[in-house]
Amino acid sequence: MSYDYDLLVIGGGAAGLTAAGMGANFGAKTMMVEADKLGGDCTWTGCVPSKTLLHAAKLAQNAREAGKFGLEISSNVNFSAVMEHVRAKREEVYREADDPDIYRDMGIDIEFGRARFVDAHTVNIQGDGASRDVSSRYFVIATGSRATVPPIPGLAEVSYLTNETLFEATEQPETQAVVGAGPIGIEMAQAFQRLGTQVTVFDMLPRILSNDDKELAGMLKERLQREGIDFRLSASVNKISETRSGTVQIAADIEGESANWSGEALLVATGRAANHQNLNLKDAGVDFTKKGITVDDRCRTSQKHIYAAGDVTGRYQFTHMSEHMAKVAVTNALLKVPMKIDSGHVPWSTYTDPELAHVGATEQQLKENGSSFETYRFPYDKIDRALTEDATDGLIKVFAKKWNGKILGTTIFGKQAGDLIGEYALAMRNGVTLRNIADTIHPYPTFGLGVRRAADQWYVKNQSEWQVKLIKKIFGYRGSTPDLSDKDRIL
Repeated sequence: MSYDYDLLVIGGGAAGLTAAGMGANFGAKTMMVEADKLGGDCTWTGCVPSKTLLHAAKLAQNAREAGKFGLEISSNVNFSAVMEHVRAKREEVYREADDPDIYRDMGIDIEFGRARFVDAHTVNIQGDGASRDVSSRYFVIATGSRATVPPIPGLAEVSYLTNETLFEATEQPETQAVVGAGPIGIEMAQAFQRLGTQVTVFDMLPRILSNDDKELAGMLKERLQREGIDFRLSASVNKISETRSGTVQIAADIEGESANWSGEALLVATGRAANHQNLNLKDAGVDFTKKGITVDDRCRTSQKHIYAAGDVTGRYQFTHMSEHMAKVAVTNALLKVPMKIDSGHVPWSTYTDPELAHVGATEQQLKENGSSFETYRFPYDKIDRALTEDATDGLIKVFAKKWNGKILGTTIFGKQAGDLIGEYALAMRNGVTLRNIADTIHPYPTFGLGVRRAADQWYVKNQSEWQVKLIKKIFGYRGSTPDLSDKDRIL
């Protein structure tokens, strides 16, 4: 059959932009359909505005703490100007990376409207009062996700924010509750606290960031508490209401005791849901669940010519995984090269200050699986660069095989953890061991040197008293034998 396009991409966020760009690069006649603006959640309501706000909040915190470095800097915050800066940064990123003309110059046809499947090879696109059918040989569905709101009694009648509305705010609240202690909730809690809002975080679980290392997440929580954030965990929110004057009220039970909160603003950060309800997937023969579109490890749906990537699959909610999945989908669809999702080396990071990052298996997963491993720890207060920057809150934990140093997982709490975790992801994917890292020269003084020094601990833990005694005997050395019984010894 003859189709209008070789590849039609539905959605212009991180996954869609990557898929369309690759399609054009491979010589496929490509169309991308977007319902709103190119860039998706990452540019407009996620990564870009949130990290810009976090950076502004960090500058405010630095000014507040400048006295201990002998500096006198005003720490006054103009919240309206800060938010204008956040919105301006979104526009800058859009112009530099997401402008439709960039993709048109690649030869990609851009269509703004809503796509809906008519059959397995045809979509109907409605936009600007017009409607037309377009056919394609292959499809990549990349429609992303949206913020979800829990069914808390009274919430629907209350003025609240999500990440999709937060960055349009112009007035700073004196007090703000955050419902949800996941990455979005925790990041925005710190940002607003540092900008001068008193923040209270509610979550039904007994800890924050439940997918991260318990010890390191606890260290981050302690840091945030020192900055003034109030945590109300193990909390069952029973009702949310709003007074005539606009005060938000939260009634909750915390470990069997009633707790109430009232304040100016409420941010709901309780997760995201896949956007696939309006695609008419049944007429295309594409299987899906409430979680998202069902795909295999090659990103292929139940229809062999239709692929899905990113948040819409419900698998991962990271921009970098959206791009990775798009690469997998297009490579399989257009090149017929068998490529699979690299599910074993998925890094993630929460961009608080300090950051909390992870890749590979968690300590809990390794224990539950009965895996044999050693934990190699290296504290930030032994990294000279951290000392010079007064950034000694932090710890590197590496889980690896004792006998050969094969890395099974790593978690880092500390400054630039999100950058450092990439070195471990590269190492794990390519079979680089702790010994290899320890023997690799890293520049001094850097935070990256902490990666090498953490790897040095593999040598330390594999050293034994009899080895030292044997070396002394062979070469006639006269020094004392080090005490190797201390398992927490740091070299």
